[in-house]
Amino acid sequence: MCKFDLEVKLAAIDIGSNAVRLLISEVVEQAEENPDFIKTVLVRVPLRLGFDVFERGSISGKKAEQLVKTMQAYKLLLDVYGVRHLKACATSAMRDAANTQEVLQRIKTESGITVRVISGEEEATLIYENHIADYMDAAESYLYIDVGGGSTELTFFSDGKLVFKKSFNIGTIRLLKDQVSADNWEEMKTYIRQKIKGHHHVTAIGSGGNINKIFNLSKRKEGKPIDLELLKQYHKDLNELSIPERMQRFRMREDRADVVVPALQIYINAMRWADAENMFVPKIGLADGLIHTLYEEAIAKKAVAK
Repeated sequence: MCKFDLEVKLAAIDIGSNAVRLLISEVVEQAEENPDFIKTVLVRVPLRLGFDVFERGSISGKKAEQLVKTMQAYKLLLDVYGVRHLKACATSAMRDAANTQEVLQRIKTESGITVRVISGEEEATLIYENHIADYMDAAESYLYIDVGGGSTELTFFSDGKLVFKKSFNIGTIRLLKDQVSADNWEEMKTYIRQKIKGHHHVTAIGSGGNINKIFNLSKRKEGKPIDLELLKQYHKDLNELSIPERMQRFRMREDRADVVVPALQIYINAMRWADAENMFVPKIGLADGLIHTLYEEAIAKKAVAK
């Protein structure tokens, strides 16, 4: 018997520092097995809110207008696809912006969508909700590294148990704006080394659009890891190119070409400090974690209704 009405689609909106994403998924349940989440729609709009917030402290009128229009467009898509279950969250840029509440009220009034700003720790938890490590070696230790425009979320577990989850204000846009200090890096390094000390061999799990792009460029087969030395080589090669050259040679959008180098810097540092030599790159992110959480909540509500 199905636990959930398969005709009801699930949707998540992730308002990040670099882009705003809409994910619509359907659940395919299987007897005695974990359900499959089939991505029906994935839309990404590179609004780059972090460029306003991390430099000026608030979201400009122009960006706010673009964000509201994006949410209105997403609402139309949700209506067309018949979505009734939605989670919409905002992360680092909206956490820091002085006018967040004003912008959120505009979104609510003009699109009908309620957005919740989540903490860095909540963000790490939602990414962990993807349960990717459940399908891997229980005898290993895994460090999730999710790199965004405004922050990096780390989640570490060993022998199948959660050890820590932590958010750091080190992100690609903050790095581009020279807003990550040596003290910020030292804090992350010390935290990783102290918390991982004593645990056995660590493998990294990377998420975020930048690491997905690098993985695609590497021509690795899905499910196969990418190694630290190759990431270092990509960092070196890309860093030597201008943004237009990166766009041309690696077929990158401009909003990817400028952030991919700082993103690699974050992944490489986190892996080095964790003594991780390899990284798996499943195609997951915050929106996927929101979908999983929404599914669990829907099941719980249905159980209570019975």
